Amino acid sequence: MSHEIKTINVPTSAVKEIIDITSDISLVVRESGVRSGICYVFVPHTTAAVTINENADPDVKSDILKGFDSIVPEKIGYRHAEGNSPAHIRTTMTGSGENIMIDGGRLVLGTWQGVYFCEFDGPRKRKVYVKILEG
Repeated sequence: MSHEIKTINVPTSAVKEIIDITSDISLVVRESGVRSGICYVFVPHTTAAVTINENADPDVKSDILKGFDSIVPEKIGYRHAEGNSPAHIRTTMTGSGENIMIDGGRLVLGTWQGVYFCEFDGPRKRKVYVKILEG
C-alpha cells in the first residue's frame, strides 16, 4: 500500500551546508503507521541533494563539504550563466534520492548513519519529499 507524499520544508542558511533530517523523516515514518516497507526520500532541486552518512561526529559534515570544494572548484571557467555550476555538479555526484528500508516502524539505518540534506547553492527555502510504501 502506498501512502501520500509528505513534504519536509528545509530552510537553509548558508551557501553550502549539510543538515541532518533523520528525525524529520523518522517522524513521517512513525505518523504513517507503516511497520514494514520502504521510505523513498527525494529532493526536487538541481542544486541540493540527499545522502546517508555518519551522524556521530559533526566534523564529517564539514569534511564532506571540504572534500567537495577540493574535487569541484568554484571557478574554472564554467559556462552556465547563473554561476552555480559547482552546485549542479555536487548535486549530480551526491544524488537526489535515497531508499531506506522500514522495519518495526523504524528506519533501518546503521549505528552511525543519518540522513542528510545537502545544500550547495543557498541559502534557500528547500523541500524534501517522502513517500512510504508498505510491504
